[in-house]
Amino acid sequence: MERIYLDYNATTPVDPEVVEAMHPYYHDIWGNKASGNWYGKQEKKDVEEDSTKRDSRRGWGPEEKAVTSGGSEANNLAIKGLAWANREKGDHIITSSIEHPAVINPCHYLEELGFRVTYLPVDEYGMVDPEHVEDAIDDETILISIMHANNEVGTIQPIAAIGNIANEHGVLFHTDAAQSVGKIPTRVEVLNIDMLSVASHKFYGPKGMGALYIRKGINLKPLIHGAGHEGGRRAGTENTAGIAGLGKACELAERELVDRIQGLTELRDGFLQMLKEQVGTLIVNGHQTERLPNTLSVSFPRRNASKLLESVPEVCASTGSACHQGLETSSPVLEAMGIGREQGLGAVRFSIGRWTTRPELVEAAKLIGKSIMTKSA
Repeated sequence: MERIYLDYNATTPVDPEVVEAMHPYYHDIWGNKASGNWYGKQEKKDVEEDSTKRDSRRGWGPEEKAVTSGGSEANNLAIKGLAWANREKGDHIITSSIEHPAVINPCHYLEELGFRVTYLPVDEYGMVDPEHVEDAIDDETILISIMHANNEVGTIQPIAAIGNIANEHGVLFHTDAAQSVGKIPTRVEVLNIDMLSVASHKFYGPKGMGALYIRKGINLKPLIHGAGHEGGRRAGTENTAGIAGLGKACELAERELVDRIQGLTELRDGFLQMLKEQVGTLIVNGHQTERLPNTLSVSFPRRNASKLLESVPEVCASTGSACHQGLETSSPVLEAMGIGREQGLGAVRFSIGRWTTRPELVEAAKLIGKSIMTKSA
């Protein structure tokens, strides 16, 4: 049975060029970057030279990042590290009600320690109102954390406007960009961001790798204590092969971004039309224009999304978010958007990527349409 992979927001295949970039660090240059011998020095030289070149293209200065094990650790380092380092300045954090669990749960944890967290509402499209952000700021606010783009419905937040507000009030601003890197522009100086989280496996890099951009001068307490790796922000011997893979994935994303945006948008919009032709009535969740070019969340009326996908095993997609897989409750994101239970349970997230083809989408739409029509007969 041929599988049609439409779950790129959950994870992506590793690009062959990324694998090639990682290969030498498993077989030829496999030393410890912190060691003073030839192998360690060679690793240090290669990785740091490549990182400097790639970071400068992203607008990141020297020492303005910490390599992590992924987006979740990057978010935790940003939120908890900043909170612990700035407790004497204030105890208030602002975030949104539709953040990834890697942001929501650290905030819950900090609440247990006495911090105050404001969870801002979103509108019916999953959009945060910048005015609500400004209204929530008080004298004790130390951090605002709003995701760049939602992983379930793809809605892109007005990050630059929120960044301006944060800057005007002297509050640090973090964004979870796990879903946006490689799909839309993420220049930190344009978005007015102080910290930005990256997850390698969301844009054709290796799993278990991520990074946190940290604007120069920001103090964070480390989550992992030990030696002084990553500028003292994260102890542990560096995964140099993973760093090389992450760097190559970033390079490819920057090089191919314009073409990716155009191609993915055309495929996504074409797939929506195919589904309408096959199914008839469906509801698009999320913003109609301000959304990721690869993401399509639709609800099939009077259908259970989990059972629908079980009936078409050839199509690999997600009900809501991959992080909530298997739960027979409406997604917290859709609930926050005011979407009712029936529509929420009928929601499927299709996310396409670099190797998605139009013939695959035609076949997927036919399979879904056939399943729905068969159940309706």
